[in-house]
Amino acid sequence: MQKQLDEAYYALLGKLQAVDFALVELTLYLDTHPLDLAAVRQFNQLSAERWELARAYEMQYGPLLQFGLSMSREPWDWADAPWPWQV
Repeated sequence: MQKQLDEAYYALLGKLQAVDFALVELTLYLDTHPLDLAAVRQFNQLSAERWELARAYEMQYGPLLQFGLSMSREPWDWADAPWPWQV
């Protein structure tokens, strides 16, 4: 079943993707600069922000991840398209 998506969906997904990108970049940076405490603090701040964004997204639009990494709403809606990586 195709979901109707609104501007709020794209805004929240965009924020989540931006934070994910920053976390990937910080991970790569911290692999070579593990003593940069400001970067570690920024990573931790963005990790917390990502958790909140993912929680808000999943409450409104459904799971982001499979295999028990995301809770499901009732009824089971994992099969409902589009998935975040399809938009």
